Amino acid sequence: MAVVQYNRSLGGRGLGGAIYLVLAFALGIYFTFAAVQGDYGMFARVAIKAEAAALSEERDRLAAELAEMQNLTHRLSDDYLDLDLLDQQTRDVLGYMRADEIAIR
Repeated sequence: MAVVQYNRSLGGRGLGGAIYLVLAFALGIYFTFAAVQGDYGMFARVAIKAEAAALSEERDRLAAELAEMQNLTHRLSDDYLDLDLLDQQTRDVLGYMRADEIAIR
């Protein structure tokens, strides 16, 4: 029985290795790009954090505005009446003024 040796040429081995390296490099580039620029990448994370900060600022501003409106509403309610605020609102909304006042525009 004769032993047959199969000898691969250097070209076949080099081409397979080159294809493997090119494929591995391409996958590495793809996943790196996805990690930086993708939907869940670093740039998207930075944009989401900036949007969250802007929305937090808007929430705080709206909460302060709501507290001010609640205060004014309470001051004009039946239980608690601020006469100075009522006088100011009457002048602003209805345009009333007393007889001894002078209006300058």
